[in-house]
Amino acid sequence: MPTLTWIKNEFAYGYSSGSITTWLPGRRRRHEERQIGGSYRRFFREAVQPHLRPDSRVLEIGPGRGSWSSAILGCIPQGQLHTCDFQDVEAWLRPDEYHGRLVCHKVSDNSFATLTDGFFDVFFSVGVLCHNNAQHIGEIMTNARSKMKTGAVAVQHYADWHKLDALGWAPVHNIPAQFRDLSDDDIWWPRNDPDTMTRLCEEASWQVIEPDLGSFARDSVILLRNGG
Repeated sequence: MPTLTWIKNEFAYGYSSGSITTWLPGRRRRHEERQIGGSYRRFFREAVQPHLRPDSRVLEIGPGRGSWSSAILGCIPQGQLHTCDFQDVEAWLRPDEYHGRLVCHKVSDNSFATLTDGFFDVFFSVGVLCHNNAQHIGEIMTNARSKMKTGAVAVQHYADWHKLDALGWAPVHNIPAQFRDLSDDDIWWPRNDPDTMTRLCEEASWQVIEPDLGSFARDSVILLRNGG
């Protein structure tokens, strides 16, 4: 790990963080927010929602059971959300209930080959790139960019080992300290940081607006623009 085979098998159950937008978090979300060091609701309202118009076309990767998908769909009543996942998520996300506003793609790689070029306004994920090594992140960011309109933005959550070092790899943050002594091939939280993420995104021809929006204590979120 983190091979594509491992990712496909590890999250076959369909990951869920509960409701993202409720004022009071449920048990699962409260537990995750304690680990990541920040509010999902505040992050969505401050870092994601401002980029969503009522008619936005959004590409989300790794939706799982749709915690973030549901929040996005609530902001784009005339828009469309396309999800890409290694799992068949239709039973969880129920696209039939959205009358064409939600399209779920089951994929086998990071090519995004089934998607239309130059179609999307926003590229989004949480809990996906943190489990991918640098090679896979480069593939994802390169192949996704061609699917974006000129001027489209990306909001992508990723692992930040600089923050983990500053936090002392405390158990509350749920990333084992022994990972520091292992190779990326042997762990489920590969090395990354703002400098590395910036380089990978620039190599994929994205414009980096903010390497880290400062939403979380443990992890980082990069804001990008497709300059065309």
